Amino acid sequence: MPELPEVEAARRAVEDNCIGKKIVKCIVADDPKVIDGVSPSELQASVVGKTIVAARRKGKNMWLQLDSPPFPSFQFGMAGAIYIKGVAVTKYKRSAVNDEEDWPSKYSKFFIELGDGLELSFTDKRRFARVRLLKDPTSVPPISELGPDALLEPMTLEEFTESLHKKKTEIKPLLLDQSFISGIGNWVADEVLYQARIHPRQTATSLSDESCAALHKSIKEVIQYAVEVDAECSCFPLEWLFHFRWGKKTGKITLEVGADSSQFPSSWIFHSREKKPGKAFVDGKQIDFITAGGRTTAYVPELQKLSGSQDVKEIGKSRRQTSKKKSIDDDDEDNEKPTNGEEDDLGSLKSKKAKKAGGGGRKPSKKKSEESDYDNDGDAGSDENDDNDNVEKKKPGGKQSKKRVQSSQNSRNARRKVK
Repeated sequence: MPELPEVEAARRAVEDNCIGKKIVKCIVADDPKVIDGVSPSELQASVVGKTIVAARRKGKNMWLQLDSPPFPSFQFGMAGAIYIKGVAVTKYKRSAVNDEEDWPSKYSKFFIELGDGLELSFTDKRRFARVRLLKDPTSVPPISELGPDALLEPMTLEEFTESLHKKKTEIKPLLLDQSFISGIGNWVADEVLYQARIHPRQTATSLSDESCAALHKSIKEVIQYAVEVDAECSCFPLEWLFHFRWGKKTGKITLEVGADSSQFPSSWIFHSREKKPGKAFVDGKQIDFITAGGRTTAYVPELQKLSGSQDVKEIGKSRRQTSKKKSIDDDDEDNEKPTNGEEDDLGSLKSKKAKKAGGGGRKPSKKKSEESDYDNDGDAGSDENDDNDNVEKKKPGGKQSKKRVQSSQNSRNARRKVK
């Protein structure tokens, strides 16, 4: 989160409320991790006095087109969000900012005041988002590397089928690859595969023409419907997997920040969590969770069967492996492999793991999450340490240390005998 529907909802909110208005004030956070390639003072000076003429989007990226370049561009990352004071902008799952917090939020990275007094803020609590100042956002990465937008530039069925049959990768990671199709993230990928009755680990090249057609149709329908309701998840059809795929951990109830479970349909998993801890069902069929494409993936084994000669060690092993790691996003964002167009989002995570691997024998510490349920987009924490995986500590006095002690004692005894 957020994915194409959520970013499009933000773009529409800006388009409906900010077009034609002059920026009279700008405040940019002193956060070089999020404010990328430009100083706060330079970004502020470049936008103040200019008029917003359009709000553009491709994939999960959005930018404000001003009456002259350069333009502020927003890569939403895991929890980036647009807020407009006094305007009801759609809140999505894992949304970072609570209504009761001060305005602008302490997590605001880019804040502007318009000539009529309207105020807009781009926030990011997880600090995986990027705010850039670009002369032509479409001509440089990450936007220049994106594939066709799933809403604005859909492939024809023939193009889609031909493209799938050339790919030997599993279908779930292929859908997450922003250079293949831009805008599809974890929940959309799980939803379209569920509706097309395709196993997330089915190899793309092995899909039948009928499966390709079903997937093409479900992508179009899910994206269009989610966009039509401004990504307001309570408006999604109740038969969608979306309503039942959250909170895979036993005893965990996962809601967006500040939400109350009573505001959601009674069929949602939140309401049956205590009755069936650790279990999730859709239409009476159990949802299971595996790792596909480096992401926690929800699917229904009864309906989404792995066909052909492919083999997958279902659920048991995957659950044991993933249970050892801290989950972030709408499904273990810390396990996410960066795709084209999102190359920066996990760069710091890789560098931290590299440092741990070569840390001169120092044992990494296991970081305790700041909230009872990190499940997924991670609302806890605001500094870089939140990006780390949990690392299990090795217990002192294990077999290796005992062997070393015994070896040392034997060596000393041998030397005494020689003397």
